[in-house]
Amino acid sequence: MKALSANIERFGGVYLLPVALAVIAFVLIAQPSTWVTLTVAGLAMGMMIFLMASGLSLIFGLMDVLNFGHSAFVSFGAFVAASVLAAMASWVHGESAALNLLALMLAIAAATALGAALGWFFERVIVKPVYKDHLRQILITMGALIVAEQLILAIWGGVPIPVPRPRVLEGSVVIGNVAIETYRIFAFVLGALVYAALHLVLNRTRVGLLIRAGVENREMVEALGFRIDRLFIAVFMAGSALAAMGGAMWAGYQSLITPALGAELMILVFIVVIIGGLGSIEGSLLGAIMVGLVANYVAFLFPKMALASNMILMMAILLWRPFGLKPAVKG
Repeated sequence: MKALSANIERFGGVYLLPVALAVIAFVLIAQPSTWVTLTVAGLAMGMMIFLMASGLSLIFGLMDVLNFGHSAFVSFGAFVAASVLAAMASWVHGESAALNLLALMLAIAAATALGAALGWFFERVIVKPVYKDHLRQILITMGALIVAEQLILAIWGGVPIPVPRPRVLEGSVVIGNVAIETYRIFAFVLGALVYAALHLVLNRTRVGLLIRAGVENREMVEALGFRIDRLFIAVFMAGSALAAMGGAMWAGYQSLITPALGAELMILVFIVVIIGGLGSIEGSLLGAIMVGLVANYVAFLFPKMALASNMILMMAILLWRPFGLKPAVKG
């Protein structure tokens, strides 16, 4: 196992895992056009899961908060985006591509803003009293999740809600024998831009340095005169906003949403955070891409194993790397 790890690190490290997975799938599928379609679908799915998982990774890894209510932000983001798109139906289905995209951007912005606002309230009222007490964090955030789900039922009802897609993102781009859904291309690009922004903020700015320093030694940062509480509130709000953004994107991806959306997605989100490594944005991206690709490849090759595929992936990764693929802190 150590020899295998050394060889993998020598030839590019864990970043080559998605490439190796894609090559193996190419051999097994043996149909280039089908393989390309499945690969793009997996990458798009992975990027949308990354949006949700990156928020949980920030909160879980950097703040040491076990937030089992994270899925509430995903659900609220999805339903708010659906409501905004429904209210702007004339723009969504109109002939103007600019208005199509503007309607989508407004829906995503509304979901993200609400996620940030709810994150502030959640941190101040629910999480703040139970810092450094993991058992109480689990209990109180689970309770908050139940309340949030009931609020969604009270506001939007229990009937599945259709989510209209902007006309410009309907259909597919055809390249030769390959058809790629336009919405999936948009989802991939948005996820890549969010990752780039997060990477720059956490690794190239003073704010990111203070956040990471505050996690390592909070007392030292406070002794230097910085208000670490404000930084952690900002982290929680950012994580909640990202979850809501991911929910908004997933709503358009699914085209039909229910109040159980967030709870269903949280299984995948937790798997991504665990296999990627706590507190690691790079790990979350890598884990999300792996989960997306595995889900699509296995669903095509071995349909009966589709539901268990990501659990098997998680077990295999943890047996090899107990702390995840790219953990921010080992132990």
